[in-house]
Amino acid sequence: MRIRTPLAHVRGLGSARAGTERWWQERVTSVASIPLTLFLIWLALRVAGRGHQEVVEILGHPAHAIGLILALSTLFWHMMLGMQVIIEDYVHSGARFWLLLGNQCFTGVLWVVGVYAVLRLSLGGA
Repeated sequence: MRIRTPLAHVRGLGSARAGTERWWQERVTSVASIPLTLFLIWLALRVAGRGHQEVVEILGHPAHAIGLILALSTLFWHMMLGMQVIIEDYVHSGARFWLLLGNQCFTGVLWVVGVYAVLRLSLGGA
């Protein structure tokens, strides 16, 4: 006796109907994080020991601002996906919904604050 419908069996969908998509998102964000993390390390080494005005000028360059926003977006998305998997796998109480919601809100707020800071620096508002 099968629990899945014949259509779900043909499509290869599990009960959540999004397992493969999330798996691919995790893989794509992890691969994209490699060059972006190298970029962040390079940028951190470049601004290390510099004065405030020099750091603002370096971070205000459009290529650096775009790289920072891409890094923030990719790393926070990957973090949210990873925490979501952990919560779904290990929390089996009524708190699960609230933890999933908190995970998305927390990472969303961090992303907004980070992007705001990068835009403020890059647009000369520092």
